[in-house]
Amino acid sequence: MDISDDGQKLDPEWAEVGNNVCGVLRGCRDAAAVAQHFVKAGWDSRSSSWHDYEVETSWCQLEIAPIDGPDVLLDGVVDPQRFDELDGVLRRFGLRYSLELYEGDGILVRETQE
Repeated sequence: MDISDDGQKLDPEWAEVGNNVCGVLRGCRDAAAVAQHFVKAGWDSRSSSWHDYEVETSWCQLEIAPIDGPDVLLDGVVDPQRFDELDGVLRRFGLRYSLELYEGDGILVRETQE
């Protein structure tokens, strides 16, 4: 089920980068509920499989997927200069999480958690 297509689409420059951000939302099994949080923050959202969702805005695109246990995986691309903004979006959701930013060669450059 698609949630929203009212948000902004990812700028093409970030589509070329490939995945550079990943994280885990702890204690939240429902990817649809997480996607709904992003929709309320003005992001676009669509289902990408039976249980997974993709959310995006002009500077970030994330796949949201339930994993073993009570957690949800985040994986995608973010404008590195807006990593703190993504951190702030997750912080406002009131969920526990960890988030990591990587350079193109797979080097961890930033991490944060709540």
